[in-house]
Amino acid sequence: MSTFTIDRKDYDALLVGLAIYGTGGGGDPEWGRIVLENDFAKRRICKLINPEDVPDDAFICSGGIMGSVKALEKFSYKDLVDSWEDDFVLLKAFRMMEQIKGRKLDYIIPFEVGGINTPIIMSLAARMGIPMINGDALGRSAPETNMTSFIGHGVSLYPMPLVDHNGNQVVVMDSDEPTYADEVGRFVVTKGGGLGGNSHYPMTGAQLKKSCIPHTITSAVEIGKVVLDAQAEKPIEAFTKHVNGELMFSGIVSDVTGEDKGGFYLTNVLIDGADDFSGSKAKIVVKNESMVLWVDNKIKVIFPDNAYMLYTETGHGIMSVDLAPGLNISVVGAACSEILRACMQTEIGKKSLGGARYGHPEITFKTIEELN
Repeated sequence: MSTFTIDRKDYDALLVGLAIYGTGGGGDPEWGRIVLENDFAKRRICKLINPEDVPDDAFICSGGIMGSVKALEKFSYKDLVDSWEDDFVLLKAFRMMEQIKGRKLDYIIPFEVGGINTPIIMSLAARMGIPMINGDALGRSAPETNMTSFIGHGVSLYPMPLVDHNGNQVVVMDSDEPTYADEVGRFVVTKGGGLGGNSHYPMTGAQLKKSCIPHTITSAVEIGKVVLDAQAEKPIEAFTKHVNGELMFSGIVSDVTGEDKGGFYLTNVLIDGADDFSGSKAKIVVKNESMVLWVDNKIKVIFPDNAYMLYTETGHGIMSVDLAPGLNISVVGAACSEILRACMQTEIGKKSLGGARYGHPEITFKTIEELN
């Protein structure tokens, strides 16, 4: 059972990869950098372990930061990270999980891969003195707690302890609806300073191996290196080849209409095609992260498959809050993990990840291969 670490020299690549995997959300990677550098300065070390090396009887749970990416703009990242030295909301939430379950955690796993939600779990693991799983529940970022591979493979979301920025503590113990905990959490976070930390999906090592998306942290480092190495040439092409994806659209953002609603930043993004896509138009529905891509009124990508929103010049990931008219954008489509796709064949998966969750109940999931 061997653990390993991410070398500091790979932080740049890790953060670039996490931002791309974030598909518009997952938190600002510059915030993630502050978290990583703060831990490095304080000699806190996050040890990682591959899921296949975890004992079947181990106790694990997931978690992360909860809050709208728009709401998070009001925080000073450095001040917030400094304040966590005395009062770390995420640590409180995970200690609550241990108290409820009557057992110390052996490992933790990020809810998603993203610019802040991965580094913050790395920091939590270092503070708790336990390894973090090299994996997550999506292989990307997603806007809702119920949108995971775990939920479609028999792992219960409940209980879900939540601590908001103002110190309020709430536990959702159970529900007959998989979306209930997230809806309660959004209410608490909206009322409690716009930010919170939660823990959820308590599971065994055996359950973890069947349900998580493996090796996504090291994969983010690899993705980041590919894009950074190709900066002077063709980063979009290099990334697309690496993920076995397809360039779905490239052009200039013509219109962005968005609103911060219920703890989410909902956006419709319109893009006028350029170069090979000249004369065409695209639309992306974003709920913190990209959910659906249309090109010339034809659906090309449906969540949980990936529509990576990238800066055309650099291949770096675009945060949804930075989408604005005049922005050069390229959209690369790629399949999500088959472990995550399998959830879309279950009733709980359809309810938890389906089109109704991002305002399009008429959309039924089809794979990127079927759509193209």
